[in-house]
Amino acid sequence: MKIDKKIIKELSDYLDEFNLTELEYTEKDTKIKVSKNNISIQSPSRSSNKTLNTKLETSLSDSSVKSGIEVKSPIIGTAYHAPEPGAKKFAEVGKKIKKGDTIMIVEAMKTMNHVPSTADGVVKEICVEDGQPVEFGQIIIILE
Repeated sequence: MKIDKKIIKELSDYLDEFNLTELEYTEKDTKIKVSKNNISIQSPSRSSNKTLNTKLETSLSDSSVKSGIEVKSPIIGTAYHAPEPGAKKFAEVGKKIKKGDTIMIVEAMKTMNHVPSTADGVVKEICVEDGQPVEFGQIIIILE
């Protein structure tokens, strides 16, 4: 089997472009998995049978003024406040956070992507509920 380095390079570029930690590509009988680090997180499936009531409380073009440092979702997916159901939350209102600390996990295509804080601060507001779908660029946490 000949390995196509071009595909691996392209997948590696996607990791950086979309701020992903892992990406898997399958075509016929070839399977390529690219990962940034060796840390593996496996979590029980968090599928839910409830119907999603999609009401837009805020939109990306919302003109309401929010003061503080906004941390935005780097990808589209489902946001989780803790590494597994019942575990301690990564961030809570009033908690001090350092730049680089994991503040949430966004699951995309069955891959758990840690979302790091972009700055030091104290959590002022958590803008998404646990298990809620998030969009690219959506504000997920506000720091003071």
